[in-house]
Amino acid sequence: MQTKDTFSIPQIHEDFSINKQSLDKEGLEKIAHYFIKKGEVYEQEVGIFLLDWLNRKEYIVVKTSGSTGKPKQIKIYKQHMINSAKATAKFFKVAEGTTALLCLPATYIAGKMMLVRAIVLGWKIDLVPPKTNPLDAVYKQYDFCAMVPLQLDNSINRLHLLKKLIVGGGTLSENLKELVQGSKTKIFETYGMTETVTHIAARRINPKKKDKKDARFFKALPNITLSTDDRNCLIIKAPQLNDETIVTNDVVELKTYKKFNWKGRYDHVINSGGIKLYPEEIETKLQLLIGHRFFIASMPNDALGDKVVLVLEQDYDITKKETLEEAMRHLKILTKYETPKEIYFLPQFIETETGKIQRSRNIELILKRLDNGG
Repeated sequence: MQTKDTFSIPQIHEDFSINKQSLDKEGLEKIAHYFIKKGEVYEQEVGIFLLDWLNRKEYIVVKTSGSTGKPKQIKIYKQHMINSAKATAKFFKVAEGTTALLCLPATYIAGKMMLVRAIVLGWKIDLVPPKTNPLDAVYKQYDFCAMVPLQLDNSINRLHLLKKLIVGGGTLSENLKELVQGSKTKIFETYGMTETVTHIAARRINPKKKDKKDARFFKALPNITLSTDDRNCLIIKAPQLNDETIVTNDVVELKTYKKFNWKGRYDHVINSGGIKLYPEEIETKLQLLIGHRFFIASMPNDALGDKVVLVLEQDYDITKKETLEEAMRHLKILTKYETPKEIYFLPQFIETETGKIQRSRNIELILKRLDNGG
């Protein structure tokens, strides 16, 4: 790898354009400064990243989302970002000339990588505000776009504007997956993290009938090898994206060194009566019963060690509680161990900056309330 002293500024593809402007290095610097001085907040974030990308440092500093701990800043090498962009192009078959829509903030790796793909691969990328309904003001079709689940949920009626869509940054609900079946847009759920320079694997969530049998498995991008440790947690070897082997806390069912099914977070595992339960799997079974946001977690129990609890994001509703308890008793896909022993209500969940539910902090809030007699 090149050092700081010898690292050359990444080349800008001759087919690259941003907001319909074809730009070389000088032009990209000018538009970056314009965004910073006169742009909206999301454009300012783009401008700041573009100047970082064009300087001679071999890395950029990126903030993690904080979904599994406190947000932190880490160094990501530019060459790894270029390698990631090329792997994405090969996996999703998106070459030069691709039209792309950026509707994610450029503060995090997912938004930054959309810009890198455009610059390196020669895409024609347009920017729109990173709102929950990003397609509302869009009136042309794009070849490629990246969203978070909430944006997809608010874009169902306008998906015809996108040919290929990748969705990451959170779990996709079964209800949302059901809503996009039959859509002509090729929609992929991605798996990855900041340390792997966004996604290292993906799976089609609205596959053709012939491909549905294998649809639950994520497939790794080129030059990535997968294995598991003694906890059945995923180990990622991606030398073109990270110099170190990454040991995750994601429990998986490994089919091959290239395919896996995600079961849940190891740090979320509930040991109830000696049985290991994965909250994410229980949530999948409950999604069609519950209209509000919710999550599954555990609380200490003298008999079981941990008991499974259900937490709903809404004001306390005794009718809702009783109706859910009755429905869960008759839900055959739930085992007796998986069935929540208590239901709790919170008016608003504690979240990370990127909108991910912080389970442990919400449970702490409930326990504190119970200690106070609430």
